[in-house]
Amino acid sequence: MNDSFGAGGFSANATGGGAAQENKAEGVLPLTIRQILESSESGVQLFGIHYSMVTFVAIVRSVDHSSTKITYGLEDHTGQVDAHLWLEEGDTNSVPGMMTHSYARVFGSVRHQGGSKAVMIYKIEQVSSPNDVTTHLLEVLNARYKGEEYAKGGGAGGSGGESEKNTASSGGFMETDGNAMGLTGKQLIVYKAIKSHMSDIGISRQELQQKFPHISASEMQSITDYMTQEGIVYTSVDSDHFLCVDA
Repeated sequence: MNDSFGAGGFSANATGGGAAQENKAEGVLPLTIRQILESSESGVQLFGIHYSMVTFVAIVRSVDHSSTKITYGLEDHTGQVDAHLWLEEGDTNSVPGMMTHSYARVFGSVRHQGGSKAVMIYKIEQVSSPNDVTTHLLEVLNARYKGEEYAKGGGAGGSGGESEKNTASSGGFMETDGNAMGLTGKQLIVYKAIKSHMSDIGISRQELQQKFPHISASEMQSITDYMTQEGIVYTSVDSDHFLCVDA
């Protein structure tokens, strides 16, 4: 699908207008709707780091169906925004059933046109627990603190000396990326395995378990659940196959 405003689509490698190559947008950033509405037309960024996708939790105020898209009117305690889920031919039967006046978590990219902003939905799902609303607000705060910490360490716009060393020593993986997202230890090695897996449908939970037999099944479940909730990875063909958002 086309990636322009009003035509839908999502590109995990989309960059903000005129962004330098080293600031290529990638990853997902948890935000409130107000932060989305106040984002720059050059793209969503935090402390100089550009992001290709945002995630937020909001109340579904309206659902408008058409032959080519579904438009959701979404609201949180900071503002309102429209979000569009574009449909391919034959998608009608697989559209998520979202109820009005219920909470939903959205993953998508921000689009601008004529001074207005909207979200192009990559994934939308019903929020099953009120705790998810509080958790999202904590994610928003954590992302800011981690981004500020990363920027102060020279990760964004700095000399990058230590960052380059970490990248080289990890065989091309940005360990600082994992650390900036709050991943450590077993979480980090599972993240790397998901990111490096070459498959359109992602790596399965069974394959991850085979790679890391020292991680128990319950702990693996906790790790993948955490990374999914944080928007670091997402499920593909089913709930047991994982792809990395910034792969």
